[in-house]
Amino acid sequence: MNNRGRGQRLDQPSDRRRPPLLSLDADVVGVYSERLARFLGTGRYLGIQTVIVLVWIALNLLSFIHHWDPYPFILLNLAFSTQAAYAAPLILLAQNRQENRDRVALDEDRVRAAETKADTEFLARELAAVRLAVGDTVTRDYLRKELDDLIDELAQRLRQPQGGTADGAAGTGSAAPRQPDA
Repeated sequence: MNNRGRGQRLDQPSDRRRPPLLSLDADVVGVYSERLARFLGTGRYLGIQTVIVLVWIALNLLSFIHHWDPYPFILLNLAFSTQAAYAAPLILLAQNRQENRDRVALDEDRVRAAETKADTEFLARELAAVRLAVGDTVTRDYLRKELDDLIDELAQRLRQPQGGTADGAAGTGSAAPRQPDA
């Protein structure tokens, strides 16, 4: 087998690539295209363009020395066509970059919404657990009712004679219990 050059085979594409003639950073081009697209969409640009067109027409119609673009204004139309040919792709490039930013923002919003939903579900479970735990605890009203019932029962026992109780059992205490402060 004949090796041509440095082991290059004719049935396989070469790995060597030519360096690009013009190397531009896509982000730098994108940033400048967005700036230009933003400027092209302003009233300031329209005002400047209107002044240039009026001056162009006035100089070509009123000039006695040299008419570089006579009446149908072919050169002016060519300038507008060239401007439109460059403006349209720059505006599309700016829109594509904005679409990419919107997509990233939407993905971040989805992640944030999922985290918020998970946090909300966790808090709802925790709140339900707290409600169940609070349901088993003594509340102030429940404790007050129980104490009132106990005081009523104690007062009723104190009103009964010393020799017996409501059940007929004999009392065991020698001294009478104190009256509650009511």
